[in-house]
Amino acid sequence: MRWDSMRLDQGRPDRPPGSGAVPALFGREAVAKTFDTPGFRGIAFYEVHARSIINRVPEASRVPFRWTINPYRGCSHACCYCFARNTHTYLDMDAGHDFDSQIVVKVNAPALARKELASPRWQGEHVAMGTNVDCYQRAEGRYRLMPGIIGALRDAANPFSILTKGTLILRDAELLAEAAEVTDVGLNVSVGFVDKDLSRSVEPGTPSPQRRLEACAALNRRGLRCGVLMGPVLPFLTDSPAELEATVRLAAEAGAAHVTPIVLHLRPGAREWFLGWLGEHFPELTDAYRRFYGAGAYAPKAYQQQIAEHVRDLALRHGVGRATARQARSVPPRATPARGVRSHRARPDDARPGGARPVGTQPYGARPGRASGERLPGAPGGVQLPLL
Repeated sequence: MRWDSMRLDQGRPDRPPGSGAVPALFGREAVAKTFDTPGFRGIAFYEVHARSIINRVPEASRVPFRWTINPYRGCSHACCYCFARNTHTYLDMDAGHDFDSQIVVKVNAPALARKELASPRWQGEHVAMGTNVDCYQRAEGRYRLMPGIIGALRDAANPFSILTKGTLILRDAELLAEAAEVTDVGLNVSVGFVDKDLSRSVEPGTPSPQRRLEACAALNRRGLRCGVLMGPVLPFLTDSPAELEATVRLAAEAGAAHVTPIVLHLRPGAREWFLGWLGEHFPELTDAYRRFYGAGAYAPKAYQQQIAEHVRDLALRHGVGRATARQARSVPPRATPARGVRSHRARPDDARPGGARPVGTQPYGARPGRASGERLPGAPGGVQLPLL
């Protein structure tokens, strides 16, 4: 591992000032640690001192914010589809197992956040957290970086948002409430689907969808408006009307302030790892995915639009956003279906060509979990869009 590339450039004859070399990310050598406890076995933590912690988002990014704080790199949630996987290759680690098990911890993140927020050059812009890797992954339980970061943002009255799959956010509910009294605080839990078996397979390090929705309910009861980022929606796997409705309904029961769907995108690093998982668990879908995504990272725009419209209609039907904090309640347990992980998939031969038709005008095929009479119009190039 080329840790030299992560230190200050000072004293490096092969990287003179002005040479155009990529600047070092961290100010000191990493200290590697492992912990022999059940939650951390097989995971190595590299404690580093970051040179900066409030980072500007590249202009080309498709996100509605300009600044982020990421106290960790790598994520033990181990989501096979995580778009941040390729960033681990910048550290001479791989985008697969290393991303899941070699976690970089920026131990000076709270102090650095406080310093940078106090800088005269800082303009008090919105800061997003949890948008690269999860700031409430398991490592946070040991390192406790988020309380210091939230405290610094609160004291600076600086607006911020958090996206997480981690129920550990509830530990910091009091701090979040204090911050919300002086600035805008946006909270979202990420729940793309509510199939427990599929979640255990494709995002094995995360709390169950049920527990994430319970965290959403708890935050809303606390008076902290929390929404659901319904992502990713997995084509051929979690995009049936029944699956989408189940997710939106349970989000509504959790008092979600809003539900925003995000369709799976497959950037380099994530693409290879996710398709490897797909080949192991759903080999009959690998060719369909390659045709559907082509050489790009994103699903066809027509499909994304159909998903967005369908989820919007479901949100209206189930009253998402209408519940007050007092009305938000715990999510009732969802019975595990009598079928296995593989039983809800769509088969590639079901994605047969057809003319463009509005949703709900023609049967798609009878199979478990699919409502008859719902399909999407054809995608560009003759590829039939997956479900609905």
